[in-house]
This record gives sequence, structure tokens and C-alpha cells, in this order.
Amino acid sequence: MVALDLEQRIELMAKLREYGPSRQQDAKGRSLGGRGQIWLDLPDIMEAMLATGVRLGELLALDSAEVDPANATVVISHHLVRITGQGLVRRRKRKGNRDGLVLKVPQWSVPMWRRRKLASGGGPVFASFTGNWLDPSNVINAISTAMADVGYGWVTSHVFRKTVATVLDEAELPTTAIADQLGNTRAVAEKHYRRKRVANQANADALESMLREAT
Repeated sequence: MVALDLEQRIELMAKLREYGPSRQQDAKGRSLGGRGQIWLDLPDIMEAMLATGVRLGELLALDSAEVDPANATVVISHHLVRITGQGLVRRRKRKGNRDGLVLKVPQWSVPMWRRRKLASGGGPVFASFTGNWLDPSNVINAISTAMADVGYGWVTSHVFRKTVATVLDEAELPTTAIADQLGNTRAVAEKHYRRKRVANQANADALESMLREAT
């Protein structure tokens, strides 16, 4: 899976901000009302995922109380899952029954977090137009539609997660730091999110003289 580079991130964000307002009417030109809100929310969802690297179901489970713009932190402690006979359920802990995370978020994302916290009314940070939790499956479908329409059909929500890992990797942060950010084990982060590196450069340099002709 590839990640978004800087130019692509900037371009895609701009395209999504233009795309949302264009999706506020149905095929007959009638206003979608609240049903069109998801298209307007996509830029914030992208920004939040790039600011955290968490899974979509964990992001959408964020409650207002778990967002602290003053300290630039978010608490990832729940995830959303659809259960037969129960519907959409907000479960404690992250996916895979993993413990919660307190993540420091970059300053460029703080205005978005502050705005969404204020708009939430104490409820879900990313709410449906009825004020309930957004269904991850519906958001995945919306992302797929929007990305195809703006020329980024290869991008899924997981690409945002991969992009965060790639940026941290390129900054030469240790695997433990990347794993902590993503909420993964070190082994998973190493296997799925780090680029393969040359591991024996010093050894190769030493071996250069093995069959080198005398000069």
C-alpha cells in the first residue's frame, strides 16, 4: 500500500473542500439537507486521521470529552462496531481489545479539533446528521465515492494511516514511536508500516576490500 506524499495531501484536501459543497443536492437538484453533511465532513475526517493515524472506527468513536484542544491531545479509548441484533455499538477499548491511547496532535490540527468539539454539544465529535455515531461502513463508502470523483480512487481510510506511519518513518523515528502512535505492537509496525532498509552498510563497506585488486 502506498502513502500520500506532501503534494498529494495538499491537493487532496483542497479537492475535498471543494467537493463537499458540490454534493449538497440530489440528482433532481433538491437539497439533501442533513443527509449531505457527510460530504462536508470528509476534509475534517481526513485531517483528523492524518493528525493521529488511528483506525477509522476508533476516530469515529471519539466523544467530545476526549478532545482537549488546549493541550492538543485526544484520547482514543473506544471503537465502533456493528453487532447483529444491536446495531452500531460503541465499545470500550480500541480495536482488538487494546488499551487506550492519549495522543498529542500537531498544532495545525488544533483549530479543527476545537471547532468540532464546540459543535458537538458534548456528544460525538464526528456525528451523523441525526446526532448519533457515524457508521464506519457508511463513511468508508463515502470516502470511496469521493476519492473516485476527485481523481484519487486508490485512496482508502487506511491510506491515511499508512501516510502517518510513512511520515514518522521518514523522520527516522524508532519503530517503538511509530507503534505507539498507531496503537500497534512493535512487530506489526515493523512488518506493515516501515520501509525496508539496508541493514548492513558498515559490513558491506568492510567487505569492499575482500577481492579488490591491489593498487
